[in-house]
Amino acid sequence: MDSEVLLTIRNLDAYYGQAQALRNVSLHVNSGEIVTLIGANGAGKTTLLNSIAGVLNSISGKIFFEEEDIAGLPSEKVVARGLSLVPEGRQVFSPLTVLDNLFLGAYLRHGRKSKEKIEEDLQKIWGIFPVLKERMNGYAGTLSGGEQQMLAVSRALMARPRLLLLDEPSMGLAPLMVKEIFRHIAELPRQGTTVLLVEQNARAAFEVAGRGYVLETGRIVLQGSITELLDNKEIKRAYLGKGYREVWE
Repeated sequence: MDSEVLLTIRNLDAYYGQAQALRNVSLHVNSGEIVTLIGANGAGKTTLLNSIAGVLNSISGKIFFEEEDIAGLPSEKVVARGLSLVPEGRQVFSPLTVLDNLFLGAYLRHGRKSKEKIEEDLQKIWGIFPVLKERMNGYAGTLSGGEQQMLAVSRALMARPRLLLLDEPSMGLAPLMVKEIFRHIAELPRQGTTVLLVEQNARAAFEVAGRGYVLETGRIVLQGSITELLDNKEIKRAYLGKGYREVWE
């Protein structure tokens, strides 16, 4: 396997009971990339991320992280190997403080030897999202939607993942907050974190990603560089609509 390839999925099927949600899905993510996966509601995007992260285990096929097949591993073992998921809808622990949420993100790293490194990571988080430092002792449930998304991303980063799985980070956010969140997402590869981004807001996703896949009814139907996808009239019609910036034309 190419040493630059961080994640490889081969012929993945996934099921909810008797219903098949993914069919023969294959894709790859290289180290240092942002790769986006777009598609309509119900296409199977969240199912794919949950399959990679070990949340959904009714699957068949191969999921290689680096050179190890992690298909079917429980989620805590997937996290331990260097993958973190930011789930759809953020799912922060509302009754806990911001700081406690972040400590939970580092739960596999707790111990005397890791205490200093966890503190170093907290300082990095404060630098990326200063508002979280201001609210560190406040309850997560009192944060705005955008602040909760910042917290969800930060919680996942506290595990020091080499690959971050992001599920619909723009959901429910105002346009200005979407722009702010995606500005930070664009910086992640330069900080050593590769990104697989699931996003219904194709415009935002295409601004930060280098490659993309299109998922329809559980199947990959198109893939390529962002430039190649933007040259596809059906992609423009279905996911971008009229008025998309001429720089992409």
